[in-house]
Amino acid sequence: MSRDVFHQSEGPRCIYVLDDDVDICRLVCVTLREFGFEATGFHTAAGLRRQLLVREPDLCIVDLGLPDADGMDVVRDLQVRFACGVIVLTGRGYLSDRVMGLELGADDYVIKPFEPRELVARARSVLRRQDKSRGSQMSVRSQHAEFGGWRFRADSNLLVSPAGQEWTLSAGEARMLLQFLQRPNRILAREQLCGDRDLSALDRGVDVRVSRLRRKLESDPQSPKTIRTVYGAGYLLAAEVRWL
Repeated sequence: MSRDVFHQSEGPRCIYVLDDDVDICRLVCVTLREFGFEATGFHTAAGLRRQLLVREPDLCIVDLGLPDADGMDVVRDLQVRFACGVIVLTGRGYLSDRVMGLELGADDYVIKPFEPRELVARARSVLRRQDKSRGSQMSVRSQHAEFGGWRFRADSNLLVSPAGQEWTLSAGEARMLLQFLQRPNRILAREQLCGDRDLSALDRGVDVRVSRLRRKLESDPQSPKTIRTVYGAGYLLAAEVRWL
């Protein structure tokens, strides 16, 4: 019997694993399958990209050290073109690499060597956040939000400034902004902004995405007035929100 829980109408969740190390790729895929996921491994970025034209997965686990591409470029491409979650899996432990991966929209970052079951737990966490986000977006997908002169279209992740400048937010940025817009003028803990209560409170991805939103929303990101930090508690969207 499967040790994971699926959407019965959809079957097992589809995960692609991109790693040029054959043994690691096989280990990750075997472990994911043991927990009920449908896992397919790739050793080159070209192989993954060909498969993406056939079927979009629910999640991609991407190694940064690839023989035919920069793993950061693969992460960027996934965020721009697809709605799947992304976990970076790499031997690079430098803080700059981790921050860059999260800046590009990765949902999590796992450093080798790793415990396979921990990777499964992280995959489940990312997929749960996606499911919660999609559920929230379904309820507002035909609506537009207005706040402080800004407009956000939940159906297309389009953010429009008071002056008319447009940005298409990454999936991670859009999920976070939607959390703020659904609870304006309330302090949101970092776990709430990720949509998952059991996410580590030390996850750097929350702060990275808040910073990215501030660079778009704030005239002075160093002295934010729209997305405010409430020290020791979380963040707060200081604006009145109207849904159209």
